[in-house]
Amino acid sequence: MKLLKSSLLGSAAAFAAVGAAHAADLPVKKAVPIEYVRVCGAYGAGFFYIPGTDTCLRLSGRARFEGGYMTSYSRQNGTNVGDTSGYQGRLRINLDARTQTAYGTLRAFVRLDAGARTGYSGVGTSGTQQRIGQAFPGLGIDSFGRDQQFVNVDKAFIQFAGMTAGRASSFFDFYAHDFEFAGATLGSDNASTNLLAYTATLGNGFSATISAEDPVFRRSPIFSPTNNPGGVTNNASIANFAQTNSPAEVFIGYTNGVPTRYSFVDVIQRSRIPDVVGVLRLDQAWGSAQVSAAMHELNVGNVANGAGTGTGSNISIPHTNNSYGWAVQGGLKINTPFIAPGDALYLQGAYGSGSQLYTGYSAFSGSYSQNAATIQGQKFNQFFNDATVNPFTGQLEQSTSFTVTASYLHYWSPEWRSAFFGSYGEMDFRSGARLAQGAAFALANPAGANSFGTNAVGAPGTRFFQLSEALRDTYQFVAGGSIIWSPVKDLDIGVEGFYTQIGVKNGRVIDKDKSPTAYANVAGINNGTFVPRTTTADSVSTFRFRVQRDF
Repeated sequence: MKLLKSSLLGSAAAFAAVGAAHAADLPVKKAVPIEYVRVCGAYGAGFFYIPGTDTCLRLSGRARFEGGYMTSYSRQNGTNVGDTSGYQGRLRINLDARTQTAYGTLRAFVRLDAGARTGYSGVGTSGTQQRIGQAFPGLGIDSFGRDQQFVNVDKAFIQFAGMTAGRASSFFDFYAHDFEFAGATLGSDNASTNLLAYTATLGNGFSATISAEDPVFRRSPIFSPTNNPGGVTNNASIANFAQTNSPAEVFIGYTNGVPTRYSFVDVIQRSRIPDVVGVLRLDQAWGSAQVSAAMHELNVGNVANGAGTGTGSNISIPHTNNSYGWAVQGGLKINTPFIAPGDALYLQGAYGSGSQLYTGYSAFSGSYSQNAATIQGQKFNQFFNDATVNPFTGQLEQSTSFTVTASYLHYWSPEWRSAFFGSYGEMDFRSGARLAQGAAFALANPAGANSFGTNAVGAPGTRFFQLSEALRDTYQFVAGGSIIWSPVKDLDIGVEGFYTQIGVKNGRVIDKDKSPTAYANVAGINNGTFVPRTTTADSVSTFRFRVQRDF
């Protein structure tokens, strides 16, 4: 037994020796060293080095729930309105990559927003986002206009040696609803546009920026009395969808000095040159101040039919010349830590001609439509047109608008804070513009016509002309506040409420809520057999509840 055991051990030792000898002849394969993620402290908390590079990256984001309530005043039957509640869930993903170079920091930043929302238009859906292709409606009987999914490339820009290129917030903006949930106050807030800009740092907190920005995101339509000339029926509840032309009448023939022949100019705008934005800014420990200016081109088509419609000798109508709108804005932010740490006051005012979206007059009602409405059962619509085409000259005449806003943020304690905000604005059309449009309307719509859309101005001298809502000078007033609880860092639980009033500056308009058939009975209005209910103002109160976690 001992002999057998000794033989086995000896054989094992021999095999081990032979194996070791052969292994010594083979090349040794070393393990690849593990490269651990390293913290990058050069740009603040949260950055780390991308393995194998000298680029620092920060991943962050947001999750949000929001529910809201808006009173519905609709009394109409069979329309897709009447919801008083709305709900949404939203996500945000941010990627911030930075590399130090001989020219300074090279930065690339991207942000993706997405969400699902249902219910009333104040929270549940957005006509503005739908119009610019960022939101997609549900098409069911009980979901169209009430259900919406959206995805938005909110940011995608590069910053290098003073240059900013890509999709970013407009440099014109200042306050941009910084203390608000809903962006209820008036004022410019173009968080996503395409631009190429250069910022010079002048020292002592001063900087100057010149920016070329995408004009499409700053357009309000040129007035057209026919909102949907093609009779489009897909997405019929939003008549501006799929519109291929937008005619505005011009006179091309006269008889004894009276216009008797007309044609149309297509007022859908063409892109030619970018908007030009210039900014001077000061940032100090006490706060910030900014002065902004912008130039915005209005560019439409030619006369569609030289022969026109009607009688009388033709005259030569010149090309509708391009028109250049403009806007100026001043903003001031004052930090008030002497009241409470974190407190701040914003003051802002803007004035513009042919550039309504730069003053932000349509911030509440929504943009990219000439007469959008978001109040459920709204009594009358405001018109947000940047200009009208004068039918006598064929040339553009710009509208004007102004807005002023104040907002104050106060910390009751480190965990509780409130915002208080208010704003006022007005929009005016050129003196005589409505009368001129009425003359064109009267020629293009001979006596006897009984049913008109809400874009109809009406024939001058008639009762309908006095009461129609088209191209009326209007005003807006907004006031609201919020209370927010942050029990832990980056978690907000809060509620916001605000009141919005819109009104006409002069005269009265048809109340479409109480007289929903008025625009189908124009003859009765003019001959006195139908007396519509009228109004001078409309208002609504809105409330939102929000739970938000940033990381």
